[in-house]
Amino acid sequence: MRDVELHMPATPKAVPELRHRLHGYDYDVRLCATELLTNVVEHVGDGTPVYVRIVDLSGPGRARIEVTDPDPRGMPTVLSAAETAECGRGLVLVAALAERWGVERGPGGKTVWCEVVRGRGAADFGEVEGGGAAGRPIAAAP
Repeated sequence: MRDVELHMPATPKAVPELRHRLHGYDYDVRLCATELLTNVVEHVGDGTPVYVRIVDLSGPGRARIEVTDPDPRGMPTVLSAAETAECGRGLVLVAALAERWGVERGPGGKTVWCEVVRGRGAADFGEVEGGGAAGRPIAAAP
């Protein structure tokens, strides 16, 4: 696949637009990218400028998804949502689908990233519950 680099405002309308722009990627990549973008809308603010980057990694079918926003504060964490909650599962999904994920702080903001094995499929999500990627702590850069 080709690498993707996009500058866009983090808005609810941008989420389906991003999913459409990533049509050449599989479901896991699109889902992780849109969940990371949605996190910016919800926790940093509607209209926040973001940089979205999808990079093919060495190795078969591996991709890294990065979403950079200008707010260096507010570190994302995986929380458990109530069964009836309508939101709060985005990072749970990312953690379940990704081989690994984390946050890197920089002088101009932070980048939330994850690495997925393309083609593994979201069907593996149920197998992760109770262990595996979902149980991994967030990896913050020094």
